Amino acid sequence: MGKPHYWLLKTEPGEWSWEDQASNGGVSKWDGVKNHQAIKHLKSLHIHDLCFFYHSGTKSRCIVGVVTVIREWYEDDDGGGAVDVKAVGEMRRHVDLKEMKVELKNYYKEFGLFRQPRLSVVPVPDDVWMKIYDLGNGYEGDGVCVSDDD
Repeated sequence: MGKPHYWLLKTEPGEWSWEDQASNGGVSKWDGVKNHQAIKHLKSLHIHDLCFFYHSGTKSRCIVGVVTVIREWYEDDDGGGAVDVKAVGEMRRHVDLKEMKVELKNYYKEFGLFRQPRLSVVPVPDDVWMKIYDLGNGYEGDGVCVSDDD
């Protein structure tokens, strides 16, 4: 098994929120992707890949959590396709799009969230993943102990 790849999955919180994802054991089918390039990306997800869970829309544009792929691409009953993901943990601090644009300004060419903002599934380069991880102080369940006593 190789190193997991990193992705960003985008959803409108009114349709599917982090709270929805985290409930019921944290497992869900990630479906409803219509854009051909986003579908191609979704088909590229592998077991154990990690994905930032991104709230899009007018009220909230931020990374709120991390999920992992537990089932690769499959045809679903609606005639489309899906992957299954499981919540790993909520970001310790949500990372807003405006903050990312400032802090990641040198990554505009390589980070799909900036180049193609309407795309719902985008790869995240390793260095961008680590920068966003740091901006959010990691996520619950990442194995890093964070306390107020430090």
